[in-house]
Amino acid sequence: MIVYGRNPVREAERGPRRVLRKWEGLAAEELERICGSPDHQGICAEVEPYEYADPDALLADEDALVIALDEVQDPHNLGAVCRVAEVAGAAGVVIPERRAAEVTAATCKASAGAVEHLAVARVRNLADFLGDAKQAGAWVYGAAPEGVPYDRPDYTGKVVVVLGAEGKGLRPRVAAACDELVALPVRGQVASLNVSTAAAALVYGILQFRMQS
Repeated sequence: MIVYGRNPVREAERGPRRVLRKWEGLAAEELERICGSPDHQGICAEVEPYEYADPDALLADEDALVIALDEVQDPHNLGAVCRVAEVAGAAGVVIPERRAAEVTAATCKASAGAVEHLAVARVRNLADFLGDAKQAGAWVYGAAPEGVPYDRPDYTGKVVVVLGAEGKGLRPRVAAACDELVALPVRGQVASLNVSTAAAALVYGILQFRMQS
């Protein structure tokens, strides 16, 4: 994989993946040819393939906070959510194997390199994973407009927050697998937030709840 941009390359050098080769100081056109993007910021690197995590391991800690994404297909949105998850200290992010963005160079760039330090797991069936998470003692909360106010639940213990795809929201079976649906307040004319913005609001709301508990 070729990662590009100052932050993604720096974090790749700090993370577990081995950096095989690095290019900097070349002409902008040459760097764009190597990495396939004009957003290289003067540097790119070849790194080992991204190694996905074991989804069951994400819920090992008693206060694990996991973000699950239901068919989010934009790699930039996936990267932005991963950045939120890593900065907030979440245990990891779970994505489906099909009809969903993967950890690509564009994801690395959008995450500002956060994916190098974050556990990202892929699962064959997201609803089944949520069922397993509940069996492991986690509470599962899905983000949906019809949900209860997001500050109502008790977020102590293991928690999985599920966010839906751009424009479609949670699929019915995924929503049904949640213990409860929660909603952020909408005070303006636009009906919803970008998935990464919604993730940030929910995750930091949960962190605030936990600090006050």
